[in-house]
Amino acid sequence: MAQKHEGFLWSGAGVTLKYLAEHLQLNPATVSVILNDVPGRSIPQATRDRVKAAAHHFNYHPSHVARALRSQKGLAIGVLVPELGDGYHTQVMSGVSDLLLEKGYLYFIAQHRHQPALIEQYAHMLLCRGAEGLLAIDTLLERGLRVPVVVVAGHRAIVDVTNVILDHHRAAELSLRHLYDLGHRRIAFMRGQPFSSDSEERWNCTVATARALGLVIEPELVVQLHGNISSPELGYPVADQLLGSSQRFTALLAFNDLSAIGAIRALQDKGLRVPEDVSVVGFDDITGAAYHNPRLTTIRQPLHTMGRCAAELLMGQLRKGEEQGAAHAEIALQPELVVRESTGRAPASPSHVSA
Repeated sequence: MAQKHEGFLWSGAGVTLKYLAEHLQLNPATVSVILNDVPGRSIPQATRDRVKAAAHHFNYHPSHVARALRSQKGLAIGVLVPELGDGYHTQVMSGVSDLLLEKGYLYFIAQHRHQPALIEQYAHMLLCRGAEGLLAIDTLLERGLRVPVVVVAGHRAIVDVTNVILDHHRAAELSLRHLYDLGHRRIAFMRGQPFSSDSEERWNCTVATARALGLVIEPELVVQLHGNISSPELGYPVADQLLGSSQRFTALLAFNDLSAIGAIRALQDKGLRVPEDVSVVGFDDITGAAYHNPRLTTIRQPLHTMGRCAAELLMGQLRKGEEQGAAHAEIALQPELVVRESTGRAPASPSHVSA
């Protein structure tokens, strides 16, 4: 049914800028300037109010796509992330989104579950949909793209890609020195899943630091995490595997907080006390780490800051219009050891419970 507004007949179909301008008897350019809040134009306030009132009545909104085509700036960012179901990715993403929202950027998130084919496909799809730049979190990129790219937890030197990383050498020093000073010499280790961006770098730094401290890493006390699991279930079976062996240990250095929490449950199910029998150190300092029983000693990554820093770097590249081939820095942020209740002095003799 047709409607009237100030004597103008409207059929209810989608209203265009031209339609609105004709209704108001104004130049379409003037209407566009008002609705897009273009600065530096001298237009009477009464005219501005009349245009915005008509736009509200007809439910007209400026076309973001048309504006992007005119300015060649879509104000859109593509974000690649494995998932948003665990503390690490969610906390990094909170820093990213805070900055992008402040700067007026729209962002599209694609969750790839660490599948290489999806990483490639989604990156292409985001670019085809007008993303000016890409921000990847814990994502193993194989090559650069035709737009600025910033990767959180990226350890590969790729042309046109800026990496925001944690100083894993310092993280290994903090965690192993803490256990060493508590008297622990028989330490078990978890290695991260191969698809995790930090796994290789963190393990190499752990091995180097252990060597510097004179700690022997026994192969039988190293377990490999498997599966794309975002819950404490990740660490339970590998800790159970350790307890079923003939090896004794007084401390466990987990790959992340989720695996540490799962390992603690496995230890407790075998009748072992944390930290009286076995100390456990996590990694990340996700929100739940401070509320677990016992409260988790962990390496704190400044996750929110890392996300915000990555978004700021990407915004800077977009503002400067950097050309492909420009040199990009690797930004390393510093970790912090947070000592809570899951670590204590090493017992006189290692406890061990057979499966």
